[in-house]
Amino acid sequence: MKILLTGSGGVVGSEVLAQLAEFGDRAEVTAVTRRPTRPTETGWVLGAEPAPEELRRRHWDVIVHSAASTRWTMTKEEAITANVRTTEAVLELADADTHFVHISTAYVDGQEGAARDPEYGLYRNGYEWSKAESEDVVRTRHPGPLTIVRPPLVFGRSTDGAIARLSGPYAMVQSLISGLAPALVGDPDGFIEISPVDQVAQVIVAAALGTPPAVQVVETIAGGENCLRVSDMVAVITRTINEWRAERDIAPIPLAPVIPTAHWHGFYLPLSTPHLSDVQQRAVDLLSMFESYTSIPAPFTPTRQVRDPADLLARSVRWWADAKPRHAKRLPEPWQLVAA
Repeated sequence: MKILLTGSGGVVGSEVLAQLAEFGDRAEVTAVTRRPTRPTETGWVLGAEPAPEELRRRHWDVIVHSAASTRWTMTKEEAITANVRTTEAVLELADADTHFVHISTAYVDGQEGAARDPEYGLYRNGYEWSKAESEDVVRTRHPGPLTIVRPPLVFGRSTDGAIARLSGPYAMVQSLISGLAPALVGDPDGFIEISPVDQVAQVIVAAALGTPPAVQVVETIAGGENCLRVSDMVAVITRTINEWRAERDIAPIPLAPVIPTAHWHGFYLPLSTPHLSDVQQRAVDLLSMFESYTSIPAPFTPTRQVRDPADLLARSVRWWADAKPRHAKRLPEPWQLVAA
């Protein structure tokens, strides 16, 4: 089986590549990334240059498209270039007999009650909007079998918490632990959906190696009834890092408060903004990016359920602390107002 995997250097793509390698001669994998680091990888800046000849002259039984920019701060034009155009470019390598496995996000449907960006309609940011646009592209243009995989926020492996890159939700973890953010803004009783990167990859690999579906299939990876509440998430992060710190005779950090969105924008932020330092303002900007993900009123309905999100989060935080000990050992300093 000839499989083309895009984004092999990314968080999800690298895990998919590792799992496909376990199947030996069942899967002949060609890995594509912007910056190859291994002889087995092919360099291709998707959407910005034509596909290399060695990719265009082959028939692909399966294309796994995991290449994407997950940056929440993209402009619409940046999001189109990074995610929509790349999807169109990869589709040119598929035919009616190619099973296209497209990695999307669980947030493409939007959710009632979640904060949205007026520029993007139902969506919180350019990333979500561009992934929804990309889904429309593959649904309407791909003539063959299609599987769409939708993970929520991706954390480390369920076994040991390891992950290829500490990005995305780890910025929230670091800001809470280091004291960079004085609080988390959101609904304390809201839901926060997370998934382990190895389970996401398992769903993708199972689709790639399985029988191509007769109809378009959507796989949603989520906690569902097991989903964490936002206040529980903060408690798990704090408890885990304090256990890690206790093992090293370091003082514990306090539990960060969760401030409801209406209170934050109606009271705290207007009063404090004139007195914030540049660093504090950047922390506030960071909080605003996560705000819509910590104000979700209902969990997703999974086709693939995350079994124990609290355990997953604890393992991921501990792995982060081992990888970033300087940040994990930091003693948070209370915010001080800066004279205007």
